Amino acid sequence: MPELPEVETVRRSLIHLVGGKTIRDVDVFVDKMVRNVSINTLKEAITDHPISAIKRIGKYLLFYLGDWVLISHLRMEGRYFIKALDAPKDKHEHVIFYFRDGSTMRYHDTRKFGTFDLVKQSQLDQFEPIQKMGPEPFDDALTIDYLYQKLKRKTIAIKSALLDQQIIAGLGNIYVNEVLFLSQLHPETPSHNCRKKDIKNIIRYSKEILTEAVELGGTTIRSYTSSLGVTGRFQQKLNVHMKSICKTCQTPIEKIKVNGRGTYYCKKCQKKRY
Repeated sequence: MPELPEVETVRRSLIHLVGGKTIRDVDVFVDKMVRNVSINTLKEAITDHPISAIKRIGKYLLFYLGDWVLISHLRMEGRYFIKALDAPKDKHEHVIFYFRDGSTMRYHDTRKFGTFDLVKQSQLDQFEPIQKMGPEPFDDALTIDYLYQKLKRKTIAIKSALLDQQIIAGLGNIYVNEVLFLSQLHPETPSHNCRKKDIKNIIRYSKEILTEAVELGGTTIRSYTSSLGVTGRFQQKLNVHMKSICKTCQTPIEKIKVNGRGTYYCKKCQKKRY
């Protein structure tokens, strides 16, 4: 699944490839992907407008078109391809944007989980998924006190809490596994048992890991590969995710399920807070 570094890599690639291009038409082949407006409304709103900016909030991509913002979420396996107008349509290309210069931007999604929402720029802060989103690790709002207050009443596993986008935006399964390893926290530690020292480490390593992952183009594992000419290299830096031996103590890495998510950890380095 594309996480924050992968989505940021896609954003940076797209702004160079399609930034400033004007949309002349749109084809939507899977209606359910457009959630909050009709297909006709979507077409009328963004046609004949250039892409003036592409931004990212959490795992959402935001395309700015005139007075409108088209909000895209890649979900499990969404990708963008830039192709010539006459390139054959792949069966998994479900939304195609046609530009006046003859090129196309195609949204490819084998599982059809990706979504598009259309909102006015002036109403962006009222878009509920963004409104409810917590701060990103890079935000000044993510303080030790903020995270301590969020976690102190929660009995859920710290792994599940860090995946909650309403607490911290942008962390996904791979990077939470890595953050907890560096923080020396067992993923099943109840959230309210995390000490302020643990929370300080979580914030520190979230920033460090995501910063390096963005610089390296994200992590290329299984379903995520960039379709825009960038190959992620952060998988070379992983400590526990999909690893067999701990780099620190040479203990075999354990794999368990935490709230249904595949979770890798070192039972010697990562202690559970009871």
